[in-house]
Amino acid sequence: MRQRNKISEASAEMLLNYLYPEVERKWIAHGEGSFYRNYNNDLLDFDDETMEAWLARDTFLNLLPQGVINNDNDLRGEDAAEKFKKIQRRIRLLNEAFLPIDTTAFRQRLYVERQVSELLQNKLSYILKEYFGINLDEVESPLVKEAALMLPYVSRMRGNFGYVGALLGALLHCKVNTMTGRYSQTDTTLRWLPRIRYELLIPGLSPEEFRSLNTALQPLREFICEWFIPFEVKCDILIKEHHSEQQVNTRLTLGYNMELKNE
Repeated sequence: MRQRNKISEASAEMLLNYLYPEVERKWIAHGEGSFYRNYNNDLLDFDDETMEAWLARDTFLNLLPQGVINNDNDLRGEDAAEKFKKIQRRIRLLNEAFLPIDTTAFRQRLYVERQVSELLQNKLSYILKEYFGINLDEVESPLVKEAALMLPYVSRMRGNFGYVGALLGALLHCKVNTMTGRYSQTDTTLRWLPRIRYELLIPGLSPEEFRSLNTALQPLREFICEWFIPFEVKCDILIKEHHSEQQVNTRLTLGYNMELKNE
């Protein structure tokens, strides 16, 4: 089914490679003319069933001299409307004739775009391995694998507690409460060290789910504390709103401030 592209500021090659990877040899390209480029997206429409794409680009026919299609005398004289229809039919036939050329060129650009994307991915893996000592192929935690992609920007993000909270929320798809404070390892110290606490608001967890998620979070905790939290800051990443399945005693209990009176 033909679909309208609503994503702007992206080339047709990038979008189609992202949506339909490794099928660049199947797309058929239809150029609608570069006039549309100032008013529409690069990729106008696409059909994933017939593998057709309509682009705001000139075709090979648009690059040829106008005399190939018609000359100045074709529309002169009587029956101008009929002559115009003949010219339109001629243009349609010529576009069909040159369609393989346009399609071949577009498929080649799709292939180049995919190769560049793969090179960039390999480049990121190389940077993480050579400069940060992290081999993504050896990382077992999926959460750490995703967070490691931000390491090239760690020099600007280290100590940005708001960013770390947003990162945790994006990785775990939950809301995160961030609280800052100070702590001391002894009661007699005169200097308190900074502390950051992240509470992951994940309601409705059973005890088994809580333990499983808490275990899965441990590699991510260590990774974030190592790379994104300054050395002198104590960081806690906890799961909040854990509801236990144990029954709560609802009987009235006397408190320390309750006083019984005889009437």
